[in-house]
Amino acid sequence: QVQLVESGGGSVQPGGSLRLSCKVSPTIRNINFLGWYRQRPGQERERVASILGDGSTVYLDSVNGRFTISKNMDENTVDLHMASLKFEDTAVYYCNSRTIYGIYWGQGTQVTIAS
Repeated sequence: QVQLVESGGGSVQPGGSLRLSCKVSPTIRNINFLGWYRQRPGQERERVASILGDGSTVYLDSVNGRFTISKNMDENTVDLHMASLKFEDTAVYYCNSRTIYGIYWGQGTQVTIAS
């Protein structure tokens, strides 16, 4: 079983930056899919960014060029660096992993963009 624990959410002004981190237990190795999703108020959950075992990444169009997903094999984390944040980035952000044993979610972390 995989456990995911997010951290790093908070409130920031438009144009600011935040870094979200997801601690993966027991290990990030052999997990071929890791992703960050978000759920904005009144909307369905959407995939923001994902990274595969080979390191390839995919981004939601609206965050491409502003967000960067990365993984740290030594720390067993998958991070989401968010820059040039906009009001519409306000959401609960969730870490996600997919393995042959199932799909796993973290508890979510709130990101609020406010002036």
